[in-house]
Amino acid sequence: MQTRVSTEQALQMAVAEANPFDSDGEDIDLKVESDSEESSEEDAPPPLKKKPRLDGSVTETAKDGTVWHKEEVGRRLDFTPIEPYAAEGEPTYEARRRTRTRLQSFLCFLSHQMLRTIQACTIEHARETEAGDWFMDVPELMAFIAVIIWRGVRKVPSLADNWSEMYGNKRIMATMSRDRFKNIMRHLRFDSKRTRAERLQTDRFAAMSELWESFRKNCVTFYRPGRHITVDEQLYPSKTCCPFLHYIATKPDKFGIKFWVACDLKSKYICNVFPNVGKEPDRPKEERLSESVVMKLMGPFLDQGRTVTTDNFFTSLSLAKKLLCRKTTILGTLNKNRREIPPSAREMNGDEFSTRVFSTTDATLTVYAARRKQLVYVLSSMHSEIQTENSHKRKPSTITQYNSTKCGVDIMDQMVRQYSARAGTRRWPVTVFYNMVDMAALNAQACTGQKERRADFLMRLASELAESHVMAKKIAKENALRKQATTTDEPGKSRKCQVHHRCKRNPATAQCVHCYKFTCGKCRKEVPWECQVCSDQGQF
Repeated sequence: MQTRVSTEQALQMAVAEANPFDSDGEDIDLKVESDSEESSEEDAPPPLKKKPRLDGSVTETAKDGTVWHKEEVGRRLDFTPIEPYAAEGEPTYEARRRTRTRLQSFLCFLSHQMLRTIQACTIEHARETEAGDWFMDVPELMAFIAVIIWRGVRKVPSLADNWSEMYGNKRIMATMSRDRFKNIMRHLRFDSKRTRAERLQTDRFAAMSELWESFRKNCVTFYRPGRHITVDEQLYPSKTCCPFLHYIATKPDKFGIKFWVACDLKSKYICNVFPNVGKEPDRPKEERLSESVVMKLMGPFLDQGRTVTTDNFFTSLSLAKKLLCRKTTILGTLNKNRREIPPSAREMNGDEFSTRVFSTTDATLTVYAARRKQLVYVLSSMHSEIQTENSHKRKPSTITQYNSTKCGVDIMDQMVRQYSARAGTRRWPVTVFYNMVDMAALNAQACTGQKERRADFLMRLASELAESHVMAKKIAKENALRKQATTTDEPGKSRKCQVHHRCKRNPATAQCVHCYKFTCGKCRKEVPWECQVCSDQGQF
């Protein structure tokens, strides 16, 4: 007896016997759906399809149209080779010629011209607000900076304690009085107030713009970084009234002024730095802020085969292509919300510590399962082959290299914070000046080429900064004492002893050759008898 087979049963039998792939290699939809479901799905957009390549790997298309090829871990990819930058980071010839001492190295970044600008602006403000002929020379300004550095190395509870008997610093007390330091700090300015209103219309950073641009150019000029450069942000702590103050909840200090920084990986030298003052009118609307920042920071170091390491805020496939056109590769984590990520990479397909590799034109995407429900995406344009290490976590080579190259700016920020010149102030230009002094001291140590503790370097640098002012004070004091001794006292006139070392105010007619104090016979030092030849030799 012949049984009837319904249309649905016949379709199921045909599907069961069919090959799971058609002639084009596409998956066949094995689900049998009702007419109502088919009509409802006709209006929906077609799903992204996976197509195998000729070599057997699967091809996917991301939301932005990027075509990705799923690769096997350890397989060598077809990449256009770029000759990497082979030289180590080192100071330029001009820097090596000029940096014989710590002071000379520091003055490469905070130059004499910059100091004269600060001097002129400070004097201009002081004479407008105070009566009299207020003056400050460049050696005194250098001594003022030395006091700022000493305060950062040896921190005390308050500013006045630096001149106190219990907490006082002898170097600071010998360099400058407390009242003079406060007076200079009150009038410290970095631009002309007469033209500031006009410049503020086009530049929100006008109060420090000229000085900061000079400092930035010096950083670019006097050092040649190595192959690996790290780009990241620095939040310099501040709570002053500032139009571009930033708040970042993940930072130790929530409020501050943000700077975009590019650092050499090995020496932690600050290669390039810009302040983040908000919207940039010169940036094209179609260009992302992150791409603009990286291209601006890396501008002087492109076309030489270097590699830039970035975090997920900066990294994108379009940035990797731009850098690759300038012979520069990128290595960085990728945000999971980026449209260029393939659809299957967003799914947790595999066990913990598993690795998947996708490739596109001159770039690779590594998807690593760091935890059960956490995926890490790393984009690289420098790796043509991705291997996994032989350990429990089986980390891929892109993750391992990213972990070793991402820390340039973070370590720089940590070094600056440890001995920072930062102090309480209500003016944001002074805060920026503190950061400039910290960065200049850090770069100066990198240019000297000497391995020295940072605290020791800063203490000796401050001593060299203050030396000329201290010597000028000593000479001025001697001249004043000599002038007072010759004008007020008649020769041969007897006075009371001013030393009181072994006497009780005995009469004295002779004066000390160093301090010009009247000294009696008991308080003077006996000079041994010496011949004329030995005396002449002792003068040299």
